Amino acid sequence: MSELRWFKSSYSSDGANCVEVAYLPGGRLGVRDSKHPGVAALTFSRSSWVAFVTGISVGEFQA
Repeated sequence: MSELRWFKSSYSSDGANCVEVAYLPGGRLGVRDSKHPGVAALTFSRSSWVAFVTGISVGEFQA
């Protein structure tokens, strides 16, 4: 997955401690830790990722 174009959120405070996302073939997304880019990335369908990000934005995962 190293040949993919990985990007970080513009909201990242220092650009070092965040996740990176890449668009994968077939409409999937890859997510990896920016501190460990060589470790395997997680992959998600586009609909799963949208549901996750939406849940974060509405506070669904707050304890």
